[in-house]
Amino acid sequence: MDTLHIDGREIGPNHPPYIIAELSANHNGSLENALQLIEIAKNAGADAVKLQTYTADTLTIDCDKEDFQIRGGLWDGNTLYKLYQQAYTPWEWHQALFEKAKELELTIFSSPFDYTAIELLEELGTPAYKIASFEAIDLPLVEAAARTGKPLIISTGMANEAEIQEAIDTARNAGCTELAILHCVSGYPSPAEQYNLRTIQDMQQRFDCTVGLSDHTIDNITAVTSVAMGAAIIEKHFTLDRNGGGPDDSFSLEPEDLTALCRDTKIAWQALGKVNYDLTDAEKGNLVFRRSLYAVKDIKAGEAITKDNVKSIRPGYGLAPKNLPDVLGQYAKDDIERGTAIAWELLKQ
Repeated sequence: MDTLHIDGREIGPNHPPYIIAELSANHNGSLENALQLIEIAKNAGADAVKLQTYTADTLTIDCDKEDFQIRGGLWDGNTLYKLYQQAYTPWEWHQALFEKAKELELTIFSSPFDYTAIELLEELGTPAYKIASFEAIDLPLVEAAARTGKPLIISTGMANEAEIQEAIDTARNAGCTELAILHCVSGYPSPAEQYNLRTIQDMQQRFDCTVGLSDHTIDNITAVTSVAMGAAIIEKHFTLDRNGGGPDDSFSLEPEDLTALCRDTKIAWQALGKVNYDLTDAEKGNLVFRRSLYAVKDIKAGEAITKDNVKSIRPGYGLAPKNLPDVLGQYAKDDIERGTAIAWELLKQ
């Protein structure tokens, strides 16, 4: 199974989940907002912040025909061109954003949507690439990103099994040696009950890749749960204000929620641990509170041990409860005071 190394961080199932804070369109047209969001991602504990590198002209054409109209959902009433004009991150901002992240020692990379975006990101020294789910079937784009030799993360929303395999094969045949795929539901937002997180484990086995989650639900429950299913990467949109009115704001995490995501997914990973049947450090001091055999009445020397004078109670300094059948019917060697832990040496053999 591939593992990834991005900016010196090893990413895979044997490491804490790698948290990607997706800035997307949540700058709402303000470079100041974008820079502030990078600071928020750093302070929240994210491992990386991710951009999207496109323009309206690299994604579509300015056309009002029915094919280009958005009907229903968050972006109802827009044309594709108008939506992307509103949502894109201006290319002239990229250098400032990369410099800001570098200043904060926060990894930054992006999703390119055409070859010119890859050229720009290469000039900026991006350490990795993310292929968006809508672009996973654009095999020439996958190939171009893979040929850079950088680690590649591919979202799989809407892609079927054959299409996922094609994208993986394309990336590997183009020389990609560090590859991850993200289970994803490309709805904005997506209901948790449609996420089918058990798919993550199947993807690990079927595609022999590090697998993560691109999460478009409106809270953190799905993301935290995915860690238990083996997700090694968590990608989640974040924003300054969920009610800010931007294209992606309504399904994005606010700063305190992003902090909770970073904290809770790491706790979930730590809780997975390993297969273990031995006492943990937290348990060792509580052994004494298990049940064991005690004299619950004063017992005279030579008196028989019965269910009336010896019982299984707490604490745990006496013989284990499983020994009660063997203790019953034996005789006290000496006087046994009520509240004495029963041991073999107190009994006549």
